[in-house]
This record gives sequence, C-alpha cells and structure tokens, in this order.
Amino acid sequence: MSTEAWPAGYDRLVLPEVDSTMAEAARRAPALSGPTWILALRQTAARGRRGRPWTNPAGNFAATLVVRPSHGPQQAALRSFVAALALYDAFVTVTGRAESFALKWPNDVLLNGGKVAGILLESSGHSGALSYLSVGIGVNLAAAPTAGEVEPRAVPPVSLAGAMGVRIAPEAFLDALAPAYARHEAQLATFGFAPVRAAWLARATRLGAEVTARMPSEEVTGIFETIDTSGSLVLKTPQGRRAIAAAEIHFN
Repeated sequence: MSTEAWPAGYDRLVLPEVDSTMAEAARRAPALSGPTWILALRQTAARGRRGRPWTNPAGNFAATLVVRPSHGPQQAALRSFVAALALYDAFVTVTGRAESFALKWPNDVLLNGGKVAGILLESSGHSGALSYLSVGIGVNLAAAPTAGEVEPRAVPPVSLAGAMGVRIAPEAFLDALAPAYARHEAQLATFGFAPVRAAWLARATRLGAEVTARMPSEEVTGIFETIDTSGSLVLKTPQGRRAIAAAEIHFN
C-alpha cells in the first residue's frame, strides 16, 4: 500500500479513548487553529445520524475532521460528498479494488453492496455563519454490527476485514484518508461543486434504479435520476421530478 504524504495545513490528534469523536470535536473546536483530524482508538458513546448509537468495536475507524468554513450551512453540507469521495479513494488505496466500492446517497460507502462506512456532519454557529463544521467518519475496518443492531430495511453492514480479508490499523487508514480529503476539498474550493458532483455520480449506487426516500412525514418512491447542484436527491416519480434534501434511502 502506498499513500500520499500527510496534507499540508492539516493537524491530527490520536486519542486512546473518548466518548465520541464528535463530542470531542465540539469540546476542542474553539481552541483549534486549523483543520484537525481527531482519531479515537476507542469510543464509549459513539453515535450516528439522528442520534442513533454507532457500534464501534476495537480496530474500527472513528474520526472527526474539524474545519472552519468561510461560507454558510448549505455549502458546508457539500462536505458529505467530499468525505464520501475521500473514503472511496482511501478504500481503493488500501485494497486496490475500485470495483468493489460504491457511494450511497446521502452519506454512506458500500462494499459489495453492504455498508462499510458512514458520514455525519454537525455544525456550530449563528446568524447564518458557521464557527466550525465537524465531519464525522466511521468505518467498519475490523468488524461490522450484527443485523439486529441496525434498522429494519437498512443496508446490511459489512467490514473491510470480513468482506475482503484486508486488515489495516485505524492510524494507517487515516494516512490514506486525510490526503484524499484534502485533495477533494481543494477541488471544491477552487472549482465549486460541479466536479465533486460529477465524481460522486460516477461512483453512485442505484443510479437509474427505483429507490424509496423515507422522511419523517412521508415516503417517496421513484427512479434515482441524479443529485442537483445543492446535493439534493432527484427522483422521477409518477407525479413528476422531486428534489429531496434529506431522507433515509431504501432499495426496492
């Protein structure tokens, strides 16, 4: 495995144990001078989207990148696509198997159709300005949750070790992930969302297929046509095209 050099301007903290890297990021963010990766070798209270518990056995990857965006929340949300592309690149670097990985809207990475990684964004700020953005990333490097630990209809979880026989330490995975993230972040800053969007769509799962978007008040089923310029999912439904900003996606 050959990885790029650690990206200039990014710091890292490797901690033996925290409650969660997102919580640690919130505590440390005011004192950080630049973008910083916080990696924990053990989490005691990890969480995923909507506050759900996130299983994090020893050997899995749990890290949060803290950045200070110079723009508003809508632009900050595009970091989920930057992080997804960085994860895809990191997996290809450590396995050499691009064909095994795909991206699931809005923030998951799939390995042979199973969920191997997830992304969680949280921000802090007021009056439309962000003081910091936390990009949380969890990867099943060594082990995956059991089917009973995930929601019904969710994509079944898999691990890198279990599905491919590839074993890598969290610190080594960060060495592959951080340069990839910095590269896609620089592309977003220089050229805007268009090339990030095109790269994400080229790696998207179920593009052109029927999916169901589950939201708090409704479910919408349609053909996954694209993502728009704001990152929303665009479905073709019998009632017309529908852009969805946030939802749980289920495969039909």
